[in-house]
Amino acid sequence: MVDDEPDLERLVRQRMRRDVRAGRYVLDFARNGIEALEKLKREDAFDMVLSDINMPLMDGLTLLQQIPNVSPDVRAVIVSAYGDMRNIRIAMNRGAFDFITKPIDFKDLRVTIARTLKNLEEWREALRSRDRLVVLENELEVARRMQKSILPTEFPDHPGVGIYANMQPARAIGGDFYDVANLSGGQFGVAIADVSGKGIPAALFMMSSRTLLKGAAVGGSTSAEVLQETNRVLSRDNASMMFVTLLYAVCDAATGEFSYASGGHEPPLLVRADGECNFLPLTDGLALGVMEDFDYSASRARLEPGDTMVLYTDGVTDAQNQAGEHFGAERLWDLFNDAPPADEKDAVDRIFGAVREFSTHAEQFDDITCVAVSRRAC
Repeated sequence: MVDDEPDLERLVRQRMRRDVRAGRYVLDFARNGIEALEKLKREDAFDMVLSDINMPLMDGLTLLQQIPNVSPDVRAVIVSAYGDMRNIRIAMNRGAFDFITKPIDFKDLRVTIARTLKNLEEWREALRSRDRLVVLENELEVARRMQKSILPTEFPDHPGVGIYANMQPARAIGGDFYDVANLSGGQFGVAIADVSGKGIPAALFMMSSRTLLKGAAVGGSTSAEVLQETNRVLSRDNASMMFVTLLYAVCDAATGEFSYASGGHEPPLLVRADGECNFLPLTDGLALGVMEDFDYSASRARLEPGDTMVLYTDGVTDAQNQAGEHFGAERLWDLFNDAPPADEKDAVDRIFGAVREFSTHAEQFDDITCVAVSRRAC
């Protein structure tokens, strides 16, 4: 951990003492980038660097540039002020794996550390496996595990709200992704996306889109602004001419109110507690990466107690059976009409089960991804 605040080391050691005693982590501290590099040169046991940006002698952004020359296998996470989009983008461009915001939320810190170290272990496993691989399928399986490791498996814990998601790629690696992030004021953001194309190019574009979206979610105050910022950067640096359809919603955990903006994505399905189902109107936004200056707009809705919002990619509705029929939006609607899900997991599992049963013995042509958000009944 690299930070010039004198009290930070004592605070972190106190809050992480159980993890240290249990042998999960070994912590070391440096007051600036120069001191951190010296420690990295002397020891090769470090897995992760968690660095502030503003420090004397050498700041965190300069440190990011120097780490690969000293310890190329180390993952770096940047600590940034809330909404500091400029430095966050610079950090990501310089190789930061992730970022957290100040003041540090130690629950979020633990999740970030676990995700970062898991990704690093997957990368090391890929390196160890590289010499043993003899066919392309084995290489793609390693890539699939690496890609899956960035998808959240733990979701923000808000009283009265449940979140669950699942993704099944059509190939070893896919172009769909989802993400959930804690925001300020008791809010959280939920995203689902589908990148054009398949295979490795789509997976690379997916990871870039996910990183930009997460940065914009922290800096943007509305769902439309988040799409606008993500689209602006994607369109500017899009030599491959790929695009991504994306739906992003900002939800208030206390009231159930949410705003959502769509970039060419499928409409959310709102399932009421009494089994009434409605596809919410879309906001007529273009897919991201197509037009840099496109203005996105947002719509609003509300989750009442017992309601569930279902987000999905077109891998659900475009799934085919052996006769060439599509699963379609009507079958998705019928799945919940007058039969609301028990909870968010039941909603996602029911969709995957129905698609699997519908397309038995037919090849899966597209990634299938679903996210469900439920407001608990009182």
